[in-house]
Amino acid sequence: MSMRPHTDRRGFTLVELLIALVLSAVVVTAALTWLREQEKAFSLGDARMKVTGNLRFAVSSLERDLRTAGAGVPGGQPWLVYASTEAVAFNADYVTSDANDLFAVYNDPAAPPASTTALNAARRITIPRSTFGYPDTSYLDSGGNSEAETIVFYFEPDTSTVRSDDWVLRRKVNDMAPAVVARSILPTPGKPFFQYMAAADTNSAQIDSLPAARLPVQHSVRLHGAATDTGAVATIDRIRAVRVNFTATNGATGAKQQSRVVSRIVRLPNAGIGSITTCGEAPQLGAGFAAARSTPVTVDPSVTLTWSPAVDENAGEKDVLRYVVWRKTTAGADWGDPYLSVPAGSAAYIYVDRNVAVGTQYFYALAAQDCTPSISAFATAAPVFP
Repeated sequence: MSMRPHTDRRGFTLVELLIALVLSAVVVTAALTWLREQEKAFSLGDARMKVTGNLRFAVSSLERDLRTAGAGVPGGQPWLVYASTEAVAFNADYVTSDANDLFAVYNDPAAPPASTTALNAARRITIPRSTFGYPDTSYLDSGGNSEAETIVFYFEPDTSTVRSDDWVLRRKVNDMAPAVVARSILPTPGKPFFQYMAAADTNSAQIDSLPAARLPVQHSVRLHGAATDTGAVATIDRIRAVRVNFTATNGATGAKQQSRVVSRIVRLPNAGIGSITTCGEAPQLGAGFAAARSTPVTVDPSVTLTWSPAVDENAGEKDVLRYVVWRKTTAGADWGDPYLSVPAGSAAYIYVDRNVAVGTQYFYALAAQDCTPSISAFATAAPVFP
């Protein structure tokens, strides 16, 4: 009778099974925790990428286009049309569909014809986020319609999202439908979307912030450089830079919201640039400058300045571009910075200064300026009380 060897057929004990289950649970829990953290990190990275992409595209679009303001704009057509805390409108020969056009900033064969030439009175639009209508005339260049179109950037509340505080940045060309530049934008607390920096006068190189109380400003004079396009009305012509402020988000709310704040100054290199011609010696002003209390006297006091064209405007070198006016309230040799400038080109000149106070004595001086730019000797008017 043969004997089989003894075999131990025992399995896991209950204690060993419990230990194995606990260890498995720990490993699975750790793995799930790691996966959740990775998911959170991925979601956070994705949210940050959305914010960064949103911000970069909005800023690059604003910088790229605003810097072209005034490019290829003929005389008479304003380069800056409207400026407020929520909208900025400007003219530029931005794009052309004509391969032989060497003056536009960009060439796009597929550009719609309506986006490659200037607006005229028949295509008058209301600037978004305003009640200002533009233009009320047509602008010509070499006998034809100007090639400089009107571009508007504006922020407005976004009604397409679930958030009640979302804004959207849009871009509009002429009278075409606006395009969305960026969504999920919030106002930066304490700062408007657009701020502006302006020169002290049209000839000054020094710029400073334009107070918010002065906004909005608009080019209400039909022709840029006209005799009436001066003084307070021409404030918009003195703007030299735009500061853009906003907060870009990923569109989420609460703890899931990611945001970045941006504040960027965009300089306007074409601002105030005009056609330069060959100039000779300093211009001769001539005589006839006078300042007088405006009559009849109204509720609002004013002083009327009058003068005749300079000798070199219609004769001689014929290079007078503008007339510069100084004003002060005290006697003395120092006239300080210019008060205003008036473009040349009129048969006779009249400027009404309404920014005066009753009982204050005012002193005025005038000089002609050519394209050098050199100025003539000063002509002074007798002191006047409004």
